[in-house]
Amino acid sequence: MSGTIFDSTENQAGKPRKCGVLLPIFSLPDAYGIGTIGAVAREFIAYLASAGVKVWQILPLLPTSYGDSPYQSVCSYALNYYFIDLQLLKEEGLFTQSELNDYAAENAYTSDNSRVDYEKLFRTRVPLLKKAFSRFEREEYLAAHRAEAQNFAAFLKKGEYYDFALFMSLKTHFSYRPWQEWGEYAQFGEEKAEKFAAKHAEEIRFWQFTQYEFLKQWAQLRKCAEDFGVELLGDMPIYVSGDSVEMWKYGKSLFETDENGRQTQKAGVPPDAFSADGQLWGNPVYRWDEMKKNGYRWWKERIRKALALFDAVRIDHFRGFDRYFSIPQNAQTAREGEWKDGPKEALFEDMKNLPIVAEDLGVIDEGVLRLMKNVGYPGMRVLEFAFDGKADNTNKPSNSPENSVAYTGTHDNPPFAAYVRLLPESEKQRFVRDFRDECKKFGVDSAAVTPEEFCADAVRLAFASPSYLCVAPLHDLLALGEEARINAPSTLSTKNWSFRYPKAQLLSPEVKETLLRLTFEYRR
Repeated sequence: MSGTIFDSTENQAGKPRKCGVLLPIFSLPDAYGIGTIGAVAREFIAYLASAGVKVWQILPLLPTSYGDSPYQSVCSYALNYYFIDLQLLKEEGLFTQSELNDYAAENAYTSDNSRVDYEKLFRTRVPLLKKAFSRFEREEYLAAHRAEAQNFAAFLKKGEYYDFALFMSLKTHFSYRPWQEWGEYAQFGEEKAEKFAAKHAEEIRFWQFTQYEFLKQWAQLRKCAEDFGVELLGDMPIYVSGDSVEMWKYGKSLFETDENGRQTQKAGVPPDAFSADGQLWGNPVYRWDEMKKNGYRWWKERIRKALALFDAVRIDHFRGFDRYFSIPQNAQTAREGEWKDGPKEALFEDMKNLPIVAEDLGVIDEGVLRLMKNVGYPGMRVLEFAFDGKADNTNKPSNSPENSVAYTGTHDNPPFAAYVRLLPESEKQRFVRDFRDECKKFGVDSAAVTPEEFCADAVRLAFASPSYLCVAPLHDLLALGEEARINAPSTLSTKNWSFRYPKAQLLSPEVKETLLRLTFEYRR
C-alpha cells in the first residue's frame, strides 16, 4: 500500500496523524474455536474504516507451540494454520457444511466461546485440515479445478515453506517431541532429510498445503484492507524458539550452540527493580559475528518476508540489535548473564527507510538511542509506563517525538482499567496527580474517578499526543478489566493468548462513535 503511515523519516514533518486498534486474530469471534482471517476479519476491517481508523495492528501470525505464545514459534516465517478460515475452505469444496457443523458440535464450539482452548485445537484442527487436503488431492477435484492444481504445483516447486513442512512432518512422526529427541534426525543432514521426505511426501505436501491456503486467504484480507484504506501492522519477534526449524537446520551457523546444535547461551533480561533475578526467556541467541560474514542475509530475508505480508512491521525487543543479554544455558537465574554487542547500525545500513516500528521499551541506554536515531524508525511510547511522577519520563506524551507510536498499553500490559484498579494505595495519589497534570497539557480535562473513566481519558490522551500514530488495544476502547488481558509475561496460563470478543463488542456502535469523535477532534 503506497503512502503508508511509515513513509520515510525524511518526510516526517508532513506525515498524516492516524490512529490504530490492536486486536489479535485469535480474539475474533468464530464458530470453530479460534478467530480466523475469514469473513469476520473482513467485517472488522470494514468497521474500522467506518470508525475512521486507518491501522489494524495484530500479533505475530506464526504457528504456536507449547505455551501458545506467537513469540515462541516452531518457525520464524511460517503461518498459523489455526487461522485458516474453515468456511472459506467449504466454499472451495473442501468441506460440507454438515461436516463443519459436526466438528463444532463435537467440540462444543460456538461463536460465544470466550477463550481459545489450544489443547482442544491441537487435538482436532490438524486432522480436520487433513480431511480437506485429502479432498484437495483427489483426481476429480484437481481435474475440476485446473487453475488451482497449477497454482499449487507452482507453489510446491517454489519450495518457500518446504523446510517448515519437513520439520512439522518430522515433529508429527516423533509425536510432537522437540527435535533434540528425534534420534538420528536430531542432527540435520541433507541425505537423511531426503530419505525421510521420500517416505513421507504426502505429509510434507499437507503442511505445504496449510501455508498455501493461508496465503490465499491472506491475499483476500489484504485486498479487503486496501479497498477500505486500512493498513495492517504486523509483528516480528526478535528471537526464535529453541525448538524451531532454524535451530534444527542451521544450528551453529546462526546461533550460539555446540557442535551438536545444542544451545550454549539463552536470551533474557538482567535483574532490575521489578525482578531481583532478572528474566530467563530461554530463546537461543544469535551468532552475530557469523551472520556478519554474509551481510546478515538471513535477517534481511526475514524482514523482507514480513514486509511482503504487511504494510508495516513492529520488531520486538529492538534494543537487542544494539546489545543483548546473554545467559549461560545451564544458569538458574539471569544473574549469571552479561551484555554483548549486537550488529548495531550495520544490519540496517540499506534498510533505513523501511516501514518498521521499533519496540524500544525496557533497558534503554545511549547505544539504543543512537541506533534509533540512525535508523530513523519510530519507537514506542506506552501510557501505562508514563505516570511515575518523573518529569523526564519518555513515555509521557509531553516528551514524545512526532516520530513515535503512542499506546495506552501493549499486548503484555494489563488493560488500562485493570492497571488503575491494581495500583497499590501508596502509588495512587502520585498516579492521579501525574495523570491529570499530563492531561491538562493536551487540553484533556480529566476528572476521572473510576478505572473505566481513567481508561477513557487515557485513550483520549493517546489521541491528543504528538505521536503521529496512536494505537489502543480493543480492550481499552471498551474499558474492559483484567479478564481481557492478552498476556501476562513470564507466566504459563490458559488465560494468555486466549481472550475472544463477542461480535457485539467487536463491532460496538458506542466504540465506533467514540473513535469517530476522537479522530475528528485530534485530526487523525
